[in-house]
Amino acid sequence: MTSARYPTRTRRTALVPSILAVIGLLIGVALIDGDGFTVIRYVVSILALIVAVFAWQARRWWWLIALVPIAVLWNPIFPLDIGLPDVWLGLQYVAALVFIATGIFIKVTDKS
Repeated sequence: MTSARYPTRTRRTALVPSILAVIGLLIGVALIDGDGFTVIRYVVSILALIVAVFAWQARRWWWLIALVPIAVLWNPIFPLDIGLPDVWLGLQYVAALVFIATGIFIKVTDKS
């Protein structure tokens, strides 16, 4: 039996967590100065780590260059105080673009 007989399937494993992170980031734009932003930080940080694991599994290691800093910056346990709401606002949009790109481009190929 040859492997050409069995078609391969690709799955976008990072798509759903990326979409959830983008939704959280866009909600976080309205909550930057409020107490609710802590919840957004938890959500984004955890989802960045989940997408980073999917990137690792798909052997797309270069996405870790963007995902690990997002997980660190949005980390609510040891928060980094950026201070300026305008900087956070810009970072929210940049992180949303990173999540959109990772959701689209991270694919895992099934060989079964």
